[in-house]
Amino acid sequence: MADGLPIAVTMGDPAGIGGEIALMAWRSRRGGLPPFFLIDDPERLRRLAYATGIRCPVSPIAAAADAIGVYADALPVMPIGASFRSDGTIESIDRAIDEALAGRVAGMVTNPIRKSALYERGFACPGHTEYLGERAGLERPPVMMLAAPALKVVPVTIHLALRDAIAALTTERLHRALAATRDAMKTDFGLDEPRIAVSGLNPHAGEDGHMGREEIDVIRPAIARMQADGASVAGPLAADSMFHEDARRRYDVAVCMYHDQALIPLKTLDFRGGVNVSLGLPFVRTSPDHGTACDIAGTGTADPSSLIQAIRMAGEIADRRAGKGAS
Repeated sequence: MADGLPIAVTMGDPAGIGGEIALMAWRSRRGGLPPFFLIDDPERLRRLAYATGIRCPVSPIAAAADAIGVYADALPVMPIGASFRSDGTIESIDRAIDEALAGRVAGMVTNPIRKSALYERGFACPGHTEYLGERAGLERPPVMMLAAPALKVVPVTIHLALRDAIAALTTERLHRALAATRDAMKTDFGLDEPRIAVSGLNPHAGEDGHMGREEIDVIRPAIARMQADGASVAGPLAADSMFHEDARRRYDVAVCMYHDQALIPLKTLDFRGGVNVSLGLPFVRTSPDHGTACDIAGTGTADPSSLIQAIRMAGEIADRRAGKGAS
């Protein structure tokens, strides 16, 4: 683990599965999972462990550094002031960001949040990704990547209605996403020169303008700018034929124009193993690629696979950034 630091994991929505999958993830610690601690209410977690039958001792910690000594015997938990309220969710995220910005953790992993509950309390950002960028002082939101062993995808527009996403698609926005993707594939995933595939927006990538001109007017200029900088970028490609097995062998990451165009193939290929990675932040941030699953929360039946992979990937990225290679 980078500089011997733990990873901070947020509580997520207290009505969701974040607490129990964190308890389950700690039980996988001997499988090469890097040390982590949860920012949550210890008593809430003890009650949750008892109710779900998940055997996981909980140990409160005062500082991130304390997690390393506790981790082998109990799940380290940094207490927060409010647990069953939406402001507890934000407090947990804020504490993780503070720890990351101060360099006291190797990175942060965010459990899923229920955005509607936060909107009702005045949460102004569309989601985690935008909020993290705002707190980090970025002028523009980080770029979102979804990563699984079989596929990595980057949607250029994310939390927008489809008609708004199309209107928001510009050459500059696409170029920024491509540049961030190239940089991250080098620094965070260890590729000297990643091969980037770029989807079209319209059916058949526009058919040379007969089914829309976005490929000609918006997408190709951004690709040309990247190619002029020496990047290995191909496209625009027809989105309906770029995700089958043979096609995926020709690139390392796919950049797509809108949310579902990227996430449908990723979740179809690996629904349980996908990880959300924020590109362009000054600290490492990953997240499980699923929602709060409030309908099964408290039953002990949730699958922790995506959280486990998110913690593992955060550790690997932190090690690469520290120049130590993958853990």
